[in-house]
This record gives sequence, structure tokens and C-alpha cells, in this order.
Amino acid sequence: MPLPAAPAYDRLVAISREAGLLGSVDGLLGWDQETMMPPGGGEHRARQLALLARLRHERLASPELGGLLADCEGRIDLTADTIEAANVRALRHDHDRAVRLPASLVEEIAATASTAQHVWAEAREASDFGRFQPWLEKTVDLCRQKAACYGWAGDGEPWDALAEDYEPGCTAAGVAEVFTPLRDRLRILLEEITAAPTRPSGRLDEIELPQAAQMAFCREIAEAIGFDFSRGRLDTSTHPFCGGSHCDDVRLTTRFHPAMVTDALSSTMHECGHGMYEQGLLYEHAGTPCGESVSLGIHESQSRLWENQVGRSWSFWQWAAPRLAPHFGSAVDGIDARAAYESANRVAPGLIRVEADEATYNMHVMIRFELERALLSGDLAVAELPETWNGMYREYLGVAVPDDRRGCLQDIHWSMAALGYFPTYTLGTLYSAQFFEAACDAIPGLAEGFAEGQFAPLLAWLREQIHRHGRRYSPRQLCERVTGRPLSAEPLMRHLEAKFRPLHGL
Repeated sequence: MPLPAAPAYDRLVAISREAGLLGSVDGLLGWDQETMMPPGGGEHRARQLALLARLRHERLASPELGGLLADCEGRIDLTADTIEAANVRALRHDHDRAVRLPASLVEEIAATASTAQHVWAEAREASDFGRFQPWLEKTVDLCRQKAACYGWAGDGEPWDALAEDYEPGCTAAGVAEVFTPLRDRLRILLEEITAAPTRPSGRLDEIELPQAAQMAFCREIAEAIGFDFSRGRLDTSTHPFCGGSHCDDVRLTTRFHPAMVTDALSSTMHECGHGMYEQGLLYEHAGTPCGESVSLGIHESQSRLWENQVGRSWSFWQWAAPRLAPHFGSAVDGIDARAAYESANRVAPGLIRVEADEATYNMHVMIRFELERALLSGDLAVAELPETWNGMYREYLGVAVPDDRRGCLQDIHWSMAALGYFPTYTLGTLYSAQFFEAACDAIPGLAEGFAEGQFAPLLAWLREQIHRHGRRYSPRQLCERVTGRPLSAEPLMRHLEAKFRPLHGL
């Protein structure tokens, strides 16, 4: 019988919580940088974030942590389904990766990312890739160094080493194996939609509506679906995101266009999905792996589920459409549930990923995945990125990119050194469809209940099945535990075909 792990386990948890506290401070400074910080604060903020990254890395890579892990591994049954075993397994994974990275590289990446984000925002505003190019070149070089420190399997590639930080077990070859058939099926559906005799109306998004009223409407919806504003807030930023420090302090942002209220709502519901996942993590485990989200793919499943399976559903708009008039008055006269539902579900290949409809969204992700692989392998020079990006948009989506702002400068991720991240959006979309099917099987009448504003049953199911576990299970284990089967594209394609074929008279 294994011996008791205390006090080694208690000390292990204490170090983990210290690292978690440093990460939570980093989260608040990152949120502030994107929402409140004056432009002149960028240089000092870069030093602050670099120091936090180094201090957190030192704790995770410390010889003391390694010794404690070895002690606990000799005393705990790591195959057991317990909090202790899960924390030790996850911290072993994190420690083994941390010791491969020099603290100086960690610090340099954090400082570069902080400054690069500021330069990216300026370059995006000016639609001038040349301004951002030297920073992206430096970032790609640092990411290659990071990948080399981590290493990858003999038949793998540098991208695999970076993706492990976002989606454990994910490889480029594995992603391509899923993406290629999915892309082919999506192209068939898009061809059907393009040739269809009927096209949904976009009347709601043709109306210019005040930003303050849009924010009030989005806040009402966010609160109704379950985001707890006593433990979170909603602000605006260039690129919507979810940040903050822990489950009781979750910071969301969204963005607005004068005549595209469904985009603001979709962005808000998307970030609410992230935020409700964070609020569903257990505070008693804060700072330990069991108090953290398991992966970005699973995190994205929560945001995509609330954005799409809920926020773009017919039953949701039966409930939400009557709430337009109290915020927008006579401007929305004639916009009933059907008109709002159709506006939220138009299919039109476009330029911007975060504004994309459900049918085309994953094409945007696939483009970025291929570009990331090429940048990291050296097959694509950073200077060639705009031209290559534009060519892929013509090939995949049939659209012409008019400028850098709506092209390769639209996303913040690469300025943050988050290469290896993008496929988690499509993985999350696949997870979301599969999770939602399981929820509907478990809760009869679930989707129909949205028409009455009954969102609590879904949130409660997600809290029980996914949120409360933290990193207790791997993404693959969690998917099979919740749905009874491995991840598949079938639920997503069933969802898309069942919605878009009737909407287009097919």
C-alpha cells in the first residue's frame, strides 16, 4: 500500500499555489494592458510581465519541485482517479517542460510579447504589416528556440512542441488528419449553400445601433445565460478575450460595430462561455492543476457552445428577440424572432475570423494552422506572410483581401507568441457539438427550454460534467467520459447540415 504523501504533497501544492498567484497577477496586468493602460505604459509593462514570467517559471522548474514530485510519485498511486494523483501527474508534466526552458528565454518571450502586442495594435490600426514585421520575425525566432528546447518526436515537427502547451497530446499530423476530411465536407456544404434558392435575411445587422445600447443588451444576455457579474466584468477591447486572475475575478471583453449587433452578441456569448468555465472551476483548488482548465480546446468548446448551439439557435431567438425593443426602441421595429434568427445565421464567406458564420469559421482556422506550421518550419518567411495569407483566402474562401488590417493583422495571437494555438478553435468547435448532443440526450427538452429563458440546466450540466474537474482528466479522457466516444466531426456536421439546409431551402 502506498505511504502517505504528506508533507511532501502539501509543500508541492504550496509551490503550485505560489506559481498560480504569479500567473493570476500576470492575468490582471494582461487584461489591463488591453483595456485600461495608457499607451505610454507599454515599456514598463513589458518589464513587469517579463519578471512575473521568470518568477513563475523558476517555481515550476525548481529542483525542489522536482524532488517533491519524485517523493510523491513514490507514495501516491498515479493511476488512481483522485485529486492528489491528478495534481501530481499534471505538475510532473509542467515541471518536465519548464526545466527544458532557460529562464532567460521565458523572460525574453514575455517581454517581447508585451511590446509586440502594442506594436501589433498600432500596425493593425494603420493597416501596415511592415511596422509589425520585425516584431513577428523576432517572435517566430523565439518560438523556434522554445520548440527546440522542448523537442518533439522523431516524425513530428516544431509546431508539435508548442501546441503541447495549449492542447496536450496534439500534433500537427493529428490535426491535419482531422482537418482535411472536415474541410472537404465543409466545402460540399458551402457549395450547396452558395447554389441554394433561398438566402436568410440580414435585416437586424443592417440597422445602426448605439454602442451603449448594444452593451446593455449584451450584458442582459450574459447575465441571463449565467455569467456572474459579482465575480466578473465586461469591457471593450480591440480583440475580444477572457482574462482575469481566478474563478472569482473573471474579466471579459467584447467589441462593437455600429451596424452588426449580432456580432457583438456572438462575441459576448463566446467570451461568456470562457468566463463561465472559469467561474465553474473550484476555488478550493485554485492555483493547482485541478483548479485550472484542462486545455484550450476544451475551453473553446465552452465558448463555441454558448455562441453557436445556444446563441444562434431558433429557440434562443424566440426568447431574445423581444428583448431588442427595450434597448433599441423603434429602430428594431419589424425585427421578430425569425428575422433575428436569420440575421444571426447568414452564411457569407468573409475576411474576419471572429465575425465568421458557423459554416465558414473553421476555414479561417485551417488557414492559420497551415501558416503557423510553415512559419515555424522556415518554409514561409515572415515577409511573405501577407501575400501567402491573401492567396489562401482566395483559395479557401473565394474572397479578396483588401488590406493588412483585414488580412494577416486581424488576430492578436501571433503578437502574443501564441503559435500552436489556432487549431484549438476548431477542436473546440468539434467538442462543443459533441458535448451539446450529450447534454440534449441527458436533459430532455433542453434546447426547447431556451425559448423560455431556461439556460440554467445547461450550465449546471456543464459545471458537473466539465468545469469542476479542472485538469483531473486529459482532453481525450474528458471527451470520452462525457460523451461516451472519442472526438468526431460527425456531431458538428449534423448540427451544421440540420440548420443551414432548411435555412437555404434545401
